[in-house]
Amino acid sequence: MNILAICGSLRKKSTNMGLLRYAQANAPAGSSISIADLSAVPFYNADLTEKPAAVVQLLQQLEQADALIFGCPEYNYSIAPALKNALDWASREPDNKLLSGKAVALMGAGGGMGTSRAQYHLRQVCVYLNLHPLNRPEVFANAFAGAFDADGNLVDEKIQGTINTQLAALVAWAQQLKK
Repeated sequence: MNILAICGSLRKKSTNMGLLRYAQANAPAGSSISIADLSAVPFYNADLTEKPAAVVQLLQQLEQADALIFGCPEYNYSIAPALKNALDWASREPDNKLLSGKAVALMGAGGGMGTSRAQYHLRQVCVYLNLHPLNRPEVFANAFAGAFDADGNLVDEKIQGTINTQLAALVAWAQQLKK
């Protein structure tokens, strides 16, 4: 099973990217996780007559993905623009074929509530895009309570365990949706 992870933060030492790196390194047996690079993806603009190379690459990765993981930072109680922009580009493909019907796991690291508000907002976007997010387990990590090292890598064993459980649930959910 091919799983594509997309991080809403572009920072090199992002704790949200740290969650995705942990997930990638601990992909369940029979699956692989790749992480999309959004750093060169421009804002969606319908006036562009040709898709930029970074967008073409993202769309190809989405086409090959059986399931998705969103690393969801919280900016001003909502979804980070880089993540929303990636979804906007993908949703413009005919019949929403790159997103519709796919299983998705949400995880995020942030302040006290660990990006819960942004994740709940993202769930609303998933409804429109016909993405199917897991209900449980939810991954809300406090980025400022010692769960990450100075480079943004996840070191908290409890959160690692929750991610491992979420990854197994994502694989099972994606398989169930394909039936």
